[in-house]
Amino acid sequence: MNTQTYNIRIENEKFGKLLNETFIDGIQFKLFLKMVSGCLELKNDLTFFNGTDFLINIPYKFLKDSIIVTSTNEFTLADHAKSKIEALVTK
Repeated sequence: MNTQTYNIRIENEKFGKLLNETFIDGIQFKLFLKMVSGCLELKNDLTFFNGTDFLINIPYKFLKDSIIVTSTNEFTLADHAKSKIEALVTK
């Protein structure tokens, strides 16, 4: 079973890593990217709260000076099992 993972990383020269988030759902990732893009275009702060456990607020002045990198990775069940076994062996 193959699963696609999507990652967004926002890094700032002054503050370092501001955001490093991985998504499994491509639609949620696309919506989050559109939100980030909209904040940059409209010069708004990036503010998001998912309602339970994830809150982020990056003021526009720091967001515009940041590097934003996205990536996609294919993740297989075999890779997951292999990493779990390797973790147990190295303990």
